[in-house]
Amino acid sequence: MACITVPSTCLENAEFTKDVFCGSQTLRKIAEQLRFLTADRVNTMEVEHFDDNFGSKPEIMESVAVENDEFCLVNWRKKRAAVLICLFEGGEGELRVILTKRSMKLSSHPGDVALPGGKMEEGDVDFSATALREAMEEIGLDPHLVQVVANLEPFISQHQLKVVPVIGLLARVEDFKPVLNTDEVDTLFDVPLQMFLKEENHQWEEKEWMGWNYALHLFDFESEKGVFLIWGLTASILIETASLIYQQSPCFQHHLRDFQQLQKALNNHKD
Repeated sequence: MACITVPSTCLENAEFTKDVFCGSQTLRKIAEQLRFLTADRVNTMEVEHFDDNFGSKPEIMESVAVENDEFCLVNWRKKRAAVLICLFEGGEGELRVILTKRSMKLSSHPGDVALPGGKMEEGDVDFSATALREAMEEIGLDPHLVQVVANLEPFISQHQLKVVPVIGLLARVEDFKPVLNTDEVDTLFDVPLQMFLKEENHQWEEKEWMGWNYALHLFDFESEKGVFLIWGLTASILIETASLIYQQSPCFQHHLRDFQQLQKALNNHKD
């Protein structure tokens, strides 16, 4: 496994348990490095000023600011969600992450691969509570089996939903007895986290949003449970997580920003 070193510039301010983590050496190291970080944190996504390569479209930005008031940071607070990045150690010592295939019964994104999670409810005290509650409801993951060690900075969906990825460690995966909510989940599976840094099984497509072009990442994964396509917001979150944990940049580089980098650039331009 690659050296795991985590800088303080990657994570959202959050309160974490002070209990000693009782997992493997690899998971303990991750827990220690992610737990004791400074309160001032920013996303690792590169924030750049607009340049010639990116283009300058002030008329579009004016339209975004005036017509799409959901783009404002103030309104993002009304549209909050969290997903659980549940990491455990596989049989060969590799870090793996739990994923689901959404039920075909769902009205939104049926059949898509996703991290366990959903919108914040009134009784949720924080994003960690949302992620753990949703994981329990969707796949029967007992919250007591998971130690939350960090929140990533929010990701923004194309519908302007603020999604906070919550990193949790599962020390004893054998204690997890999945119970799927078949109204929400068709399949539960897991993948190696490091695959989201590799060119193998990765492809990308050029897409457009609000007049801007961006790179959409897609990963193919095959297991005994089937063939899965991991893409969009889920792929972006896992690329960010893998880059953070392994302290490596992805092998794939493109001239276009991905959607999250595009959002950051647009916000920087507005400021």
